[in-house]
Amino acid sequence: MTLKAFRGAFLDFVDDPFYASEADSVRYLPDGLLILEDGNVKTLGAYESLRERCAGLSITAYPDRLIMPGFIDTHIHFPQTEMIAAYGAQLLEWLSKYTFPTEGKFKDKAYAQEIASFFLDELLKHGTTTALVFTTVYPQSVDAFFEEASRRHLRMIAGKVLMDRRAPDFLTDTPETAYTASKQLIEKWHKHDRLLYAITPRFAVTSSDEQLRLAGKLLAEFPDVYMHTHLSENVNEVRLVAELFPESKGYLDVYDRAGLVGDKSVFAHGVQLTDAEFQRLSEAHSAIAFCPTSNLFLGSGLFNLKKAKSVEAPVKVGLGTDVGGGTSFSMLQTASEAYKVTQLRGENLSAFQALFLATLGGARALSLENTLGNFEPGKEADFIVIDPKATPLMARRNPTAIAPSVAELADQAFATMMMGDDRAIHATYIMGELAYENKVYKQMGGA
Repeated sequence: MTLKAFRGAFLDFVDDPFYASEADSVRYLPDGLLILEDGNVKTLGAYESLRERCAGLSITAYPDRLIMPGFIDTHIHFPQTEMIAAYGAQLLEWLSKYTFPTEGKFKDKAYAQEIASFFLDELLKHGTTTALVFTTVYPQSVDAFFEEASRRHLRMIAGKVLMDRRAPDFLTDTPETAYTASKQLIEKWHKHDRLLYAITPRFAVTSSDEQLRLAGKLLAEFPDVYMHTHLSENVNEVRLVAELFPESKGYLDVYDRAGLVGDKSVFAHGVQLTDAEFQRLSEAHSAIAFCPTSNLFLGSGLFNLKKAKSVEAPVKVGLGTDVGGGTSFSMLQTASEAYKVTQLRGENLSAFQALFLATLGGARALSLENTLGNFEPGKEADFIVIDPKATPLMARRNPTAIAPSVAELADQAFATMMMGDDRAIHATYIMGELAYENKVYKQMGGA
């Protein structure tokens, strides 16, 4: 048994602030103590009430920092790392011009391994400790990703992309080869160490009826794996799906007919969803990955977060960076853009609501709320240390490092969310072990 203790200001969520009051959903300890046992949370409480339990135990202290659960990215593409910020196209053209040629490079496993390593290091640098990840059609790209994630002992979810049409020949499989390769990869990687598998049709446009049917068959055979795909991102995409599947009642219905809409199904975007589709997602307990930087960058539209978080038909929602359509690995920047999207819709998104989506909300979207997402006893201790004064401007905006109350924390957290990026991530811990520390900015004279 290995015990560790950390002291600092702690923020996490015990309920959903979209539905519960801040008093009932936000847990804030200006001077708290987190005790870990073998990489899992043993207890969290006020330092004064727990200090005697740490007699003789070395305490890692962060006196001017905010400690939170690690960020959870519910939709991102590791092969698109090198093509982030590719200019001048909307979704369908962007895929053909930039994405498909880039993904062709991942037939080379050594190259896939190199990018996977860089990608995972970037996630840790930005405070993201768990992600739901697209790989490519090549099984070796899945192996490369999972090998690198396992080496870092990360809680990651990924799967082989399925595409059997409307893509270059070098990126297409067949319904049968997709089924066979995916089954082999599930048996190899699902629940290996902290890794989980997602059956991953790219989107309805690039999969035939038969491929989607076999993906549904696979999901029925392995009901504890995930299903991860795109849904209703772009107006032209929705129109094309209607042409390709004339018998369907809508985009979501294409997946539903194949048996792919369930409680571990995560659909990226959902910008163009109808009321009936929101209702169906709610009934199925499926999740939406809200990807604001990507939706703005590709001109896809403004996601209706208020509708997704309605009382009448609530849908699980997490935040996704969607790199490389998304423009930043930072969940702080993603939350900042989510705020702007809601503003453009004439609505509001509080700092606590946004940070909930990035932590416990993301865990719920991925059906991992019993495993991670806050500091409840028994959960895996993946957490981050945030510096609210990471830059001179942030230090000017947040003159008090530790907010004395929840009300003052709300203002500080909002400013940090709006101005923060990787420089605000002081450290990232995986199962209680230091996995990243921001030394470069310190050497440059940062706050």
